[in-house]
Amino acid sequence: MITVDNSVEPTRRARQVRHCAWCGRRVPDAGRQGRPRLYCAQACRQRAYERRTAVQRGGLPEDSVVLSAAELADLQDRLFQLRCAAEDVVTAVDDAADRSDLRKLAAQVVDVAAELERLR
Repeated sequence: MITVDNSVEPTRRARQVRHCAWCGRRVPDAGRQGRPRLYCAQACRQRAYERRTAVQRGGLPEDSVVLSAAELADLQDRLFQLRCAAEDVVTAVDDAADRSDLRKLAAQVVDVAAELERLR
């Protein structure tokens, strides 16, 4: 028996999950044509505009990233959490932990890394 797969593969653009260029949250799929959205909400779009104009007024290069002291401290804290989660995996492997424990620890690393992706 020969079977034919008539399913249409979704376009690459439709399958791609987009994240807000400001806050990192998932951008809702508007299902429309044209340029894809960069921001999840008007408020994020406005904050990004304010940041760009502040960078331009300060004479910094266009691709500069400006973080406040609080944002930098938060980023460093999240990086520390990621390192600790990775060290927990290494320790568990050295201690010959069972598969379910390793899976839980690996999932924790993924969760911490996913949270780290959000810069703001």
